[in-house]
Amino acid sequence: MDAQGSPYTPGPPSRRGEDTAKGANSLRRTSDRIECWFRRVLLVVLVVGLPMASVSAGLAAYEASMRTVRVQAAERHQVTARLTSAVKGSDWAKRPAQVRWTDADGTARTGSALVKPGTSKGAAVRVWVDRAGNVVTAPATTLNATASGWLIGGMTAFGVAAGSYAAREGMRRVLDRRRYAQWDAEWDLVEPRWSARFRR
Repeated sequence: MDAQGSPYTPGPPSRRGEDTAKGANSLRRTSDRIECWFRRVLLVVLVVGLPMASVSAGLAAYEASMRTVRVQAAERHQVTARLTSAVKGSDWAKRPAQVRWTDADGTARTGSALVKPGTSKGAAVRVWVDRAGNVVTAPATTLNATASGWLIGGMTAFGVAAGSYAAREGMRRVLDRRRYAQWDAEWDLVEPRWSARFRR
């Protein structure tokens, strides 16, 4: 075959991409372009949105927890109480037991508090009480607030990442269904002409 009938032009081959516009690809479908742009948007969401969302959520949780810490610190205080009966047992788990103490105004009060097993009757224990004189749990601390902030921030980051991944996979499946449908339609048109060559 002479050079005139050859499908290739004579001379050295052109460098890849010189004969086509930048980004142009005759094999690239519209669905491929949509998927590419969608992935870019998700990348921006992950790079920019994930840190912003996790930090914002973490700080909001921390501030809310710190408000609780301040309220509980103002409303709760410790008193020294005495056990009204011995706490039996030898394990490590604390058990509820009746205790008695006297308020600052001289009022005698009783309540139930968690005490280590093996503590004898009349032993002094420190318990937290509120303004009404009820036994309550220890107030939250700044460590609790910090842990809450980190936990919520981490969960938010995981949620954004998982949501982005789910969106990407969902878009890919939708586009793949469309691609498969297009391939089936094109094959229905091409297959009779292609298989006819073997029936001659």
